[in-house]
Amino acid sequence: QPRLVESGGGLVQPGGSLRLSCTASGFTLRGYNIGWFRQVPGEEREEVSCISFRDGSTTYTDSVKGRFTVSRDNVKEIVYLQMNTLKSEDTGIYSCARGWGYCTEDDYGIRGQGTQVTVSS
Repeated sequence: QPRLVESGGGLVQPGGSLRLSCTASGFTLRGYNIGWFRQVPGEEREEVSCISFRDGSTTYTDSVKGRFTVSRDNVKEIVYLQMNTLKSEDTGIYSCARGWGYCTEDDYGIRGQGTQVTVSS
C-alpha cells in the first residue's frame, strides 16, 4: 500500500527554523515528484514547494523563496522541507503529496495526513 507520512512539525518562534520530512513507503519515489502543501483553516490549500525525482527540478511559491529549501534522500526515500526565518503567516498544516513526475504538472495522487506548523511568540 503506497503511503506518505509527514513529520517534523511543531511550535516555533518567528525567525526560527523547522525541517519537515515526508517519508514514502510501499513504493519508490523514483519517477515521481513530491509537492509540499500548506492548509490554513478557511483558505484553499496552497502548494509551497515541489521536487521532481525525474529531473531534479524544484519549485517554490513566491512567499517562501529564499527561506524554504526542498531536498531529497534517494536512498532513504525521504523528501525534506527545510524552513528558515519562519513567519507567523507560515502557520498551517503541511502535507506532502505524490505527483506523476514533473513539478510543472499540477496533478497529485496520494497524500499524507499532514503535520502542524505553528509560528508564534
